[in-house]
Amino acid sequence: MITTKPDAIADHGPDYCEGTFPRGDFPSYDWVNRPAALPADVWTTETTHRDGQQGGLPLTTAQSLRIYETMCAFTGKSGAIRQAEFFVYRSADRAALTAALEQWRAGSPVEPTTWIRATAKDVELIRTLGVRETGMLASISDYHTFHKFTPAGRRAAADNYLNAVRTAIDAGIRPRLHLEDATRAPLDVIRWFVSLVQEVARPYDDALRPKFRVCDTMGVGLPYEDVAAPRSVPRIFTALREMGVLSDDLEFHPHNDTWMIVPNCLAAIRAGCGAINGTLLGKGERTGNAPLEAVLLHLVGMGYFRETPPDFTALNALVDFYAEMGHGVPPKYPLYGRDAHRTRAGIHADGLNKFWWMYAPFDVPKLLGRPLEVSLTKDSGLAGVIFLVKQHLGLELTKDDPRARKLHDWVNAQFDAGRQTSIEWEELALLARELTSPHPPT
Repeated sequence: MITTKPDAIADHGPDYCEGTFPRGDFPSYDWVNRPAALPADVWTTETTHRDGQQGGLPLTTAQSLRIYETMCAFTGKSGAIRQAEFFVYRSADRAALTAALEQWRAGSPVEPTTWIRATAKDVELIRTLGVRETGMLASISDYHTFHKFTPAGRRAAADNYLNAVRTAIDAGIRPRLHLEDATRAPLDVIRWFVSLVQEVARPYDDALRPKFRVCDTMGVGLPYEDVAAPRSVPRIFTALREMGVLSDDLEFHPHNDTWMIVPNCLAAIRAGCGAINGTLLGKGERTGNAPLEAVLLHLVGMGYFRETPPDFTALNALVDFYAEMGHGVPPKYPLYGRDAHRTRAGIHADGLNKFWWMYAPFDVPKLLGRPLEVSLTKDSGLAGVIFLVKQHLGLELTKDDPRARKLHDWVNAQFDAGRQTSIEWEELALLARELTSPHPPT
């Protein structure tokens, strides 16, 4: 029911909902009911040096360190990324880990950890590397426990994992159990195994208590509480919290096979998960890991990292580096793709000219360090030409300015001649500078 007189609404000035869309920040979550399980503290962890490599990034030691240093620059003092995990099975990976550990001990903000199989043998491999924590692959679904191991079955797999847990804790290394394929595992099996780990760790120092990483390995999880386990991501985390596992000791590691990766991350957080594991720019196996920049954008919107946010402009260096490596982000990749903030529609270009907030979700140049852009097509009209001239030459032309019309005529002539590809500023620049110079050609 409308309680305000219609004329009062119609005659009111603009309301840009700036409480939700603040001019200087990412869109904010204006909670109607703040989720009861939302942790007081949330952060992310990085797996480019493990899952990114597994997904096709062939990193040398130098490349690994450059990526590590970029994530540290992005994180700064925000605490947005707290840890990065490394493989240890090749000499180049161990060299990268050693160098990253040295930088961390010297004050870099991202702590290096390792990833190993949950075996006592692999624990021995990392015992002398100087890490405080290690991830351990602990496959939990029957797809794995009955078909990966000999002897097969839940009990045999659990016995191996528990032996590795004891060995790690005895070595003073905190274990982080990676519950592989948890979104295809019976919830009772997950509860049973977690309780076994808790029992094994009980006599030890609390500082070495195990963590648990819930893995949506095949990307089949869903962000809904009204869906049954195992596909319900929030139901898994609610169950673990009910067992007494702290939010600080829970991570979520999803994949994007069915397009639900960011909603699943947010559902995990809302259900009490303290950390999201993924990669910057979403690199990873098959369809990729959780894109941490997207998750963190939403976390900032939820109110985390308000006083000291991560530096999203620092990721432009990583975009360029991946392009140099031949693993560039797709052109339409959200936030950092070449075309992520580019319009080719005349009506959008006209809106950018009149009030650029109309077609920007937030202050993209300030927060991401990336420009709002226009490419010229047969549909971009005079507005597209005017936008580019203002952006690159600082001149505000009107639609009836003969210089704008001459530029637009040149653009139209290209498409009338059969051109199909868009026109970028570099092609238009020479003519635009000639026409707008103090002594333009006649």
